[in-house]
Amino acid sequence: MVSTILIVIGVLFNLIGCIGLIRFPDVYNRLQSATKCGTLGTCSILAGTLFHFGFTDAGIKAIIAIPLIFFGATVAAHALVRGAYHFGIKLGDKSVKDDYKDVAK
Repeated sequence: MVSTILIVIGVLFNLIGCIGLIRFPDVYNRLQSATKCGTLGTCSILAGTLFHFGFTDAGIKAIIAIPLIFFGATVAAHALVRGAYHFGIKLGDKSVKDDYKDVAK
């Protein structure tokens, strides 16, 4: 039962992240949506896999994959946002504040 709940929560978070990719106005907001929802959703699915299979081969692989996805997605999103900012991709029209402008110079 716990594994099913975790997997359903993970699928819902991944779905919300996909909707965010479509709905958000610029690359910065889209990357935030994809990274946060995708990481939480995928880690939840992997935790559900761990609860379902226990400490078998699949469970051990899930334990190894959770921190790799958690830290890898965070670093990758930071690098993509930083690269997009340095290439001059503008913020969306509805963005209110650019905190990175003063730090980048």
